[in-house]
Amino acid sequence: MSVRPWRDIERRQSRQIMVGNVPVGGDAPISVQTMTNTPTEDVGATLDQIRRCEDAGADIIRVSCPTEDATRHFDKITRAANVPIVADIHFHYKRALEAADKGAACLRINPGNIGSSERMAEVVRAAKANGCAIRIGVNAGSLEKDLLEKYGEPCPEALIESALDHIKLLQDHDFHEYKVAVKASDVFLAVAAYHGLAEAVDCPLHLGITEAGGLIGGTVKSSIGMGSLLWAGIGDTIRVSLSAEPEQEVRVGYEMLKALGLRTRGVRVVSCPSCSRQGFDVIRTVEALEKRLEHIKTPMSLSVLGCVVNGPGEARETDIGITGGGKGKHMVYLSGVTDHHVEDESMLDHIVRLVEEKAARIEAGEDVAFDPHAAPAVEAAE
Repeated sequence: MSVRPWRDIERRQSRQIMVGNVPVGGDAPISVQTMTNTPTEDVGATLDQIRRCEDAGADIIRVSCPTEDATRHFDKITRAANVPIVADIHFHYKRALEAADKGAACLRINPGNIGSSERMAEVVRAAKANGCAIRIGVNAGSLEKDLLEKYGEPCPEALIESALDHIKLLQDHDFHEYKVAVKASDVFLAVAAYHGLAEAVDCPLHLGITEAGGLIGGTVKSSIGMGSLLWAGIGDTIRVSLSAEPEQEVRVGYEMLKALGLRTRGVRVVSCPSCSRQGFDVIRTVEALEKRLEHIKTPMSLSVLGCVVNGPGEARETDIGITGGGKGKHMVYLSGVTDHHVEDESMLDHIVRLVEEKAARIEAGEDVAFDPHAAPAVEAAE
């Protein structure tokens, strides 16, 4: 029995597949994906973007393969990348065959526009021959014509039926290394479709709210839709679709998982919105700290609060905390306990140094991240 059952998320049981060396489904961590937006034929620019996404923590990166030029040097990309590369295929099934031969770890196909069952059979043969997984990517914006005629509009039942039809096609070819997405830009439609599909199949599910919007609007929209699904235990890999740089998608994805306690990476910052009680400029301080701590990959927590109303309470929950005080003198907390003061002028450098030092100790096995939600210690009987 959990000590805090209200924090528990019971993940849907799915079977596990491999995307390159990344397990997806089963008890594997929920993987975070993004997609490059450079011209794929520009190998240098694409690899530069892949590096930035890798640094942000991407587990899997998708690269579009719309033309023969895009796949001509695709092997240079797959060989140089440090994470599995998914080839994004639309309309031209031969691009899937070429990408599979050139090192794609997974082929993302949209059943609404890939073509006939014969073409799908060729894609399956190429995937088998090269050890590729396949993602069936159903999208409300590109449903098959017969389903639109049947249902009149994109609806959960139409998305689910499309997914099941193409799952059957893969299974008929004795192919089982697949995951499925049923995406829509309408949050209600996407969430309902994922819930229905989750009950119907045991394969891993790739979550996404497609065409979600810009950095702020898209983050909110994705967090509502994907967050509700993840909270319900649905989802094995995620991509946050933003009109923003792909590394931002990765960061938002991790923040979503961190908020639900499903995955941790880097510094989780707890900070107040600030008010006239603040003892220092909270907004600018948080902006500076987030920027200066981007290089920290070790999971840990930092609270930054401007005054003593909620500051001490929040600091008790984090590895390192700072609470604004009077006359430019602020209180620093370590592992939830009051420790020392720091002056205004040295505060930023001091906090960065504390975080870096604790991260180094954790990585060396000399310390552990503070867990305020760990089970309370049981006192020995007298």
